[in-house]
Amino acid sequence: MRLRTLALAIPVLAAGALAFVGSFAGSNGPEADPASHGIARGETLYAANCASCHGADLEGQPEWRTPGPEGRLPAPPHDDSGHTWHHPDSMLFAYTKFGGQATLAEQGVEFDSGMPAFENTLSDTEIRDILAFIKSTWSPRARAVQAERTAADERSTESRK
Repeated sequence: MRLRTLALAIPVLAAGALAFVGSFAGSNGPEADPASHGIARGETLYAANCASCHGADLEGQPEWRTPGPEGRLPAPPHDDSGHTWHHPDSMLFAYTKFGGQATLAEQGVEFDSGMPAFENTLSDTEIRDILAFIKSTWSPRARAVQAERTAADERSTESRK
């Protein structure tokens, strides 16, 4: 009798265990959405690589619109009060990977940017995760405007091919 009860209980226990484990990988679990995983990783990477200049709360440096004594603008905020959300993803990615000055020079703009290149520090995925974190903090309006600018940039890039 005990063996029969055990034989009946094993499938029930297995199904319960699978449901329990599945609840962590399913739609309610933190790993279910790769974007949310990237955002969490991006927050950690932002704290380690960006917050020293752009602020722990994405607030930027004081007087970020006024050049300092060397003529360079301080680091801008990455929250809604800044201009990060005004740029498409391709610009944000290039600015982070190759640095501000090199990215703008590539576009024919001479500008003394203090933004360093992170191409030897962060992988492309890590840069995208940081940008995902930054974007996750924006208001719905800022995200919508930035998404439209990204889509327009992608359409423009595609039409030039």
